[in-house]
Amino acid sequence: MTRYFENGTGELVPDALAGFARAHQDLVDYDLADGYVTARHPAPTRTVGLLSGGGSGHEPLHAGYVGAGMLDAACPGRVFASPHNRQIFRASRAVAGPDGVLHIVKNYTGDRINFGIAAERLADAGIACGRVLVDDDLASDSEAVAAGRRGTGATVLVEKVLGGAADTGMGLDALVDLGTSVAGRCRTLAVASAAHHAPVTGEPAFELPSGELEYGVGIHGERADHTRSQKQVGVLVEDMTGVLLDALCPGPDDPVVALVNGLGSVTSLELYGIFGELGRVLDARRVRLVRHLVGDYVTALDMRGFSLTLMVADRTVLDFYDAPVHTPEWRW
Repeated sequence: MTRYFENGTGELVPDALAGFARAHQDLVDYDLADGYVTARHPAPTRTVGLLSGGGSGHEPLHAGYVGAGMLDAACPGRVFASPHNRQIFRASRAVAGPDGVLHIVKNYTGDRINFGIAAERLADAGIACGRVLVDDDLASDSEAVAAGRRGTGATVLVEKVLGGAADTGMGLDALVDLGTSVAGRCRTLAVASAAHHAPVTGEPAFELPSGELEYGVGIHGERADHTRSQKQVGVLVEDMTGVLLDALCPGPDDPVVALVNGLGSVTSLELYGIFGELGRVLDARRVRLVRHLVGDYVTALDMRGFSLTLMVADRTVLDFYDAPVHTPEWRW
């Protein structure tokens, strides 16, 4: 059994948020009553507040990206559970600008329902609300999955691009159009050699035989359709990258942004090796890799796995991506 360092059942998330707010009190405020985090220094040029959220356990997503140049608020739910619609409504009301608030939502049923209810309440309160749905996960791109593709690693890229755009004073409708376009240019694939451990029981979410790999795992421990043998990482990355490129079909002149993301228990040593293999594959296919991120950005507690995300960009998207940002986890 794996034991988490916590005071007791149900206290891990609120204790972590209180500690996070104290550690970054120069950047964020924490509303203890309703459990959301807001930016202390949003750009005065913004007319629309940006809000995202979802289950905890994916840190640094989402609270780690609250701050200048990115999110105005984040609503963390319990581990792998959607935030409550009351939480989303009150956070939205707190950060809405003259042109309203934009919700960046990962495509999960609970998130869609609770963000949807909050949007209805905002409309009743006279606050304009838009939504960008992130649905980048190729492993769930199947007619058998009624909810459609899950929202995973691309969420952080969408949040960054929209943060740069919002700082220019872009209005709500334009931000929705931009975010929808950017989300449509992103695809992700994740693999794992071991599951995360559930905080309540300390047991792994699933078991894998030695030498086997879960190909297409979800960030909540959702299993793939099949497992496969764990081969050399170069072979694995070449296979994953080929699937992503086939889905995105970038042209020879299209800039591509890559995210090599650890899911919780993969070392930096491994992630940089994975990035090296990704770069090799993209070079061989003459794909223009213009920006990259390597590290833990969207985790799944202590899952031993990684995801690859590719985003096909253009000059406008790159300008927004490159715009200044100052959050607890991301700054330049």
